[in-house]
Amino acid sequence: MEQLLHYCWRHRLFPIKELRTTDGQPVEVIDPGLHNDNAGPDFFNAKVKIDGQLWVGNIEIHYRASDWHVHRHDGDRAYDNVILHVCQYADTDITLHDGRRLPQMEVEVPTYVADNYRELLRTDHYPPCHRIIGDLPSLTTHAWMSALQTERLEQKTNAIRAEAERWNDDWEQTFFVTLARSFGFGINSDAFEQWARSLPLNIVAHQRDDRLMTEALFLGQAGMLDTDSMTAQQRREAEGDEHFGQLAQEYAFMRHKYNLTPIDRKLWRYMRLRPQNFPQIRIVQLMHLYLDGRLSLQKLVEQHSVDELTLLWQTETDGYWTTHYVFGRESRPTAKQLTTAALHTLIINAAIPMLFAYGRRQGNDALCDRAFDMLENLPPENNNIVRLWAECGLTARNAGDTQALIQLKKQYCDRRDCLHCRIGYEYMRRYNATDLFGEK
Repeated sequence: MEQLLHYCWRHRLFPIKELRTTDGQPVEVIDPGLHNDNAGPDFFNAKVKIDGQLWVGNIEIHYRASDWHVHRHDGDRAYDNVILHVCQYADTDITLHDGRRLPQMEVEVPTYVADNYRELLRTDHYPPCHRIIGDLPSLTTHAWMSALQTERLEQKTNAIRAEAERWNDDWEQTFFVTLARSFGFGINSDAFEQWARSLPLNIVAHQRDDRLMTEALFLGQAGMLDTDSMTAQQRREAEGDEHFGQLAQEYAFMRHKYNLTPIDRKLWRYMRLRPQNFPQIRIVQLMHLYLDGRLSLQKLVEQHSVDELTLLWQTETDGYWTTHYVFGRESRPTAKQLTTAALHTLIINAAIPMLFAYGRRQGNDALCDRAFDMLENLPPENNNIVRLWAECGLTARNAGDTQALIQLKKQYCDRRDCLHCRIGYEYMRRYNATDLFGEK
């Protein structure tokens, strides 16, 4: 209930009656202040008039006034600048260190707010706010979608920054790991990330002119040349395959020479994957981009549009992998290409966040603006989350909107964090005549 009190104070959702302190002085809330998520008073720099006198300072909110002592605020000087104590039950007086008696105000959560909040939490339909989405003004939804898009991009930027710190600010290595993770397309993203971190690019660079050795390093570090981790059938098929034998021999030499440790082959997932999406096929496609010199941060920065990036990253398998999806098992000749949809996914999940993060790092606003422009110029993604919101009345116009909808579901709906969602705000502020006049 205290969380709802915070919510009502922040959005000024008070009962329709005059606000007064516990000793009868009228209260006017001019500015509820800035909500504080860290240690200290709940709201900073609030402005309230108490009995006609303007006070500027902090606000503390509790369910019961005695929680002030339970939370040990009475021993913390940071609370000496609180100008008003807001609570549902003022069961005790509060005195500050200077002897001043702290003004207190009892505030109840309006019935309609509490009822709407309980309804959001207990409904089985997903999303719980579905009933009002179609009636929301387009300005409200578009403003929220824009904020969510930025929030999601910031979240990805933070992950890239953390990766850059891991590599001592080596942004080329950071880009390689970021792109490799996206090549996992969700199912194998974690495995691709671990693989990319294990692959010593400085060693690979020395073998760049030798395709066989490069392929041996790429697949060997992925654990795909380790016969000990294969099933009996996989081992028989691989050991009878000449290309596998050459790769395994090259990798064994380099593994010993450079003291390499591959990742566990069992990390890779194949269930419900089409052969076209098998991780070894994706690794070979990534290798082609690397060998062709198209896998660098500098190349990424040089591309100014979605079309240029799509063209840059178009790739397909050739040679051995034209007739194989796995070692030792020949298939019909097929050039395994990255589809346009797959390329767009890579741009959304790797290129755009990387441009934004690197632009921030370099103080280059043009790169950040380009990231947003690309999101707006990409078609909307087609997945379960996007289709779910479309059924509720929220239709995506571009990839920026679909990223916003994914953020909305994962960061707010899945966590039932309706108190911090603008749609949740619209839902909870709804009331009817009986709520307004307090009649039952």
